[in-house]
Amino acid sequence: MQKSTNLSAYSAFLSGLNGRFGDFLPKKVERFDDLTDISDAGGRTVRWILALAIICAMWVVCQSMPELGRFYRSLLETGTGTAYVIFGKWLFITYTGVFLWRLYLVARYKPAEACSDAELLSCTVIVPAYNEGRQVLHTLRSVVRSDMPADKLQIIAVDDGSKDDTWRWIQKAVQRFPNRIEAIRMPQNGGKRKALNEGFLRSRGDIIVTIDSDSLIEKHTIRRLISPFSRDERVGAVAGCVRVLNLHQGLIPRLLDVAFAFTFDFHRASQSQVDSVICTPGALSAYRRKPLMDNLSAWLNQTFMGRHSTIGEDRAMTNFILKDGYSVKFQSDAIVYTNVPTRYKQLCKMLLRWARSNVRETIFMATFVFKKFRAFHRTGARINFMTCLMDTAFPRLPLAVGAMCLFGRPDLWAVKLLIGALIAVAVQGGFYFLRRRSIDALWAFPYSIFSALALSWIAPYAILTAANGSWMTREIVQTDHPQPKKNAGNVTAAAA
Repeated sequence: MQKSTNLSAYSAFLSGLNGRFGDFLPKKVERFDDLTDISDAGGRTVRWILALAIICAMWVVCQSMPELGRFYRSLLETGTGTAYVIFGKWLFITYTGVFLWRLYLVARYKPAEACSDAELLSCTVIVPAYNEGRQVLHTLRSVVRSDMPADKLQIIAVDDGSKDDTWRWIQKAVQRFPNRIEAIRMPQNGGKRKALNEGFLRSRGDIIVTIDSDSLIEKHTIRRLISPFSRDERVGAVAGCVRVLNLHQGLIPRLLDVAFAFTFDFHRASQSQVDSVICTPGALSAYRRKPLMDNLSAWLNQTFMGRHSTIGEDRAMTNFILKDGYSVKFQSDAIVYTNVPTRYKQLCKMLLRWARSNVRETIFMATFVFKKFRAFHRTGARINFMTCLMDTAFPRLPLAVGAMCLFGRPDLWAVKLLIGALIAVAVQGGFYFLRRRSIDALWAFPYSIFSALALSWIAPYAILTAANGSWMTREIVQTDHPQPKKNAGNVTAAAA
């Protein structure tokens, strides 16, 4: 969901993407003038500040190493302290080993080669929207302008009972692109699963693609996304590569840009090498028709702790497809640009929703991952599952802070925090620089500190409130147009 007034916030960013999105926005572009905007000149200043902060952090860590060493030696004098040190070493060795294994897999990773028109399977693209406003028009336009043959591409837009003018913008897209878009209006808001389900039932393609209505895709994205299905019949789902669209709207999008690069180009690329991508993102995913339809009823009616599951529909469908013995791949050159939260409260709501669904789906994955659920790459899937479980069960900063306080040295947790941030710069920042060739890799340093101080509570809280399935982030889009009247039932609007 994106307010129409925010269009100017990322218009400058869109115009800088080599023209790949065409005339999505008015020719006259207003400059986003806000303290949260990081202009080119301001960006250079911030980068110098980040570089200086990293140098200062290295100096503080070097100065503190003798004291930190004495602290750990003192821990070995007690049984409890010894157990803590052993546990810490075990975590370090485990994560280092998994990282090196993933590094090897990423080095060998290559996206599947794009198919020719004749090789392509037919495809249905479903765009669910709720209180999205004008942004849904831009999303649909980016889909229509993809390089897929028109006779192999079905586009379905589903308005999930929006309370704003989303339906008006969907109708405008239908009128602007005759005979290309099928529009469905739900009589009331039923949640993303029900909206997607309506699209699934109307779909005709061999491959079904889902795209969030606050996202834009490149011209070749859909072709590249569905190509792995033609290359390998074992492929049941493919995850797209998500990047930040509203990059210039403040600090949080800048931080998430670095995090997304590592999450997708590193983690999902390594998971793809063992056919076990754990989650196909809602922003851009593709599913083979047979496993999706075979699991549609179970997915739609999924429950957890006695409650109907309404969040994490992407992770849930991925689990069902993995359980059926299919492989799940990642296509790094199938790129989607999506809007991310710009405020801390919005970010926490989004991450908490993801974390709660992660708890539920990790439990579900445990029911089949250690069985002979398929004939290939079961070990890789199990390693990915175990690391996911560890990340959920052992939030590292709370454990470190708790231990420091328990052993009477709460002052040293700041040193450990800086060490973690420097490691993030070396690993996440280094990877970002190699992939993007951008000095924005320095944002890995503040992201690590921000994540540790402001977001580390989310994982343990998600465990305690895992049954809560509220969406939490959908608000009404401001509009200057009167709200359309609701129809009595589902309405399919075909182009004239």
